[in-house]
Amino acid sequence: GYSCAYSANISWRTPSTPMAKEHNPRAVFERIFGKDLSPEARAARMRRDRYRRSILDLVAEDTRSLMSRLGPKDRRKLDEYLYAVRDIEKRIERSERLAALERPEMPKPEGIPRDYGEHIRLMYDLQVLAFQSDVTRVTTFMVANEGSNRSYRMIEVPEGHHHLSHHGGDAEKQAKIAKINRFHVEQLAYFVRRLQEIEEGDGTLLDQSMIVYGSGIGDGNRHNHDDLPVLLIGRGGGAIRSGRHVRYPKETPMTNLFLSMLDIFGVQTDTLGDATGRLNYLTDVTS
Repeated sequence: GYSCAYSANISWRTPSTPMAKEHNPRAVFERIFGKDLSPEARAARMRRDRYRRSILDLVAEDTRSLMSRLGPKDRRKLDEYLYAVRDIEKRIERSERLAALERPEMPKPEGIPRDYGEHIRLMYDLQVLAFQSDVTRVTTFMVANEGSNRSYRMIEVPEGHHHLSHHGGDAEKQAKIAKINRFHVEQLAYFVRRLQEIEEGDGTLLDQSMIVYGSGIGDGNRHNHDDLPVLLIGRGGGAIRSGRHVRYPKETPMTNLFLSMLDIFGVQTDTLGDATGRLNYLTDVTS
């Protein structure tokens, strides 16, 4: 009974409003590093941005005066509109800063590659560049929407992923699901290697990072949302002891992990979703 938005987004502004996602590598590249512009085109863009900023200022004044006269439902709608306006403001401000950002050696992507593996690796490359350039310190990346029935002919699995996940204990279907899982993890390994190749501080970019990889379902055949297989990759600046397999009690909320990661990230909060506390054993098994 849930909206399909919940199966297509993992980054949310509110419980019912997802953050817009971008799957075109070229568009992601341009949002990170800006477009290749001549001096004339750059000056024209700056004029447009100044004009947009003045319009946004006028909009903000009018909406503030209107807000007090609206009911709760209309105020919520207006708040979503204002959020979109603020997002445009932030993008304008960031585009002004990008002029001084050193462009990477990586060529600008042409668009969405036909090869699925290449598409995934290209999106991973862009996240590495964003971290390396300190354009952002947080990204979310969905390899595919939940319930995707994509086929994987490139690894000799022509059946749909979702169809195979309801394997009913069939050994042949389980073997094909295992091949798909291996394919996904191989792409993740590429991302991890790229992070490990880049020096950052006293270690590598991987050492300074916390990468969570997993799925919202433990067993597709049972559709259970517990006992999730989760990888936590990186050392979080030395706060995490990696290279271990830790098993937690059943029904431990996933948000306990996220709450612990926020602590390491320096974001102090006592609650997050259905969290019941921090997650033990991230630093040491005996903690």
